[in-house]
Amino acid sequence: MTVQPGQFHSNHAKPLHDRRFTAHLELVNQSSEHKFYYFAYGSCMCPVDLKRSLGENTHQYVIGPATLSDYRLAFYGYSDLRNCGVLDVIKQPNASVEGVLYQLPMRLSDALDRREVGYRYEIVELVSQGKRYQNVRTYSVIDKLSEELAPNDWYLNTVLRGAVTCGLPEQYCWRLFNHMYQLQQHCSAAKMRSA
Repeated sequence: MTVQPGQFHSNHAKPLHDRRFTAHLELVNQSSEHKFYYFAYGSCMCPVDLKRSLGENTHQYVIGPATLSDYRLAFYGYSDLRNCGVLDVIKQPNASVEGVLYQLPMRLSDALDRREVGYRYEIVELVSQGKRYQNVRTYSVIDKLSEELAPNDWYLNTVLRGAVTCGLPEQYCWRLFNHMYQLQQHCSAAKMRSA
């Protein structure tokens, strides 16, 4: 085999750029990427649903279950997209909200803000798996309803799927389900009375 001038250099360089090396470079780049903590307590607890908005798999960014102290959950938001009541967090001493802590790449920040239309983000402190996290982003409803509005079945199922998938305590999942179900029953009864 004869080697033409310039051919040896290009053939010699190819093995350095095989798939494994490229994958390794991608992992190195991802590990040095700027990230932010995000606390999800509603439909974003479900990594599959969050993927729809952010455009990539989010399971890999889940840190685990987390507890936000001195807040409570309520359905004081309304979503045009989902056509139902959606979850909100309200400050309340001695209460707590369970949810999912993510560590997302900063490149997903704008997409997350677009998903959370009607919400503003605030910085909170919380605990996940015995460790305290500061500077965590979460979102709360801007224009709160005067009373809670029930979720539809799709929203209820997405919230519960996220809670169970990401390992929230079973007792909390049951309380969350019961709260959503009772709201649905209350709203159904109110519609029947007004008909």
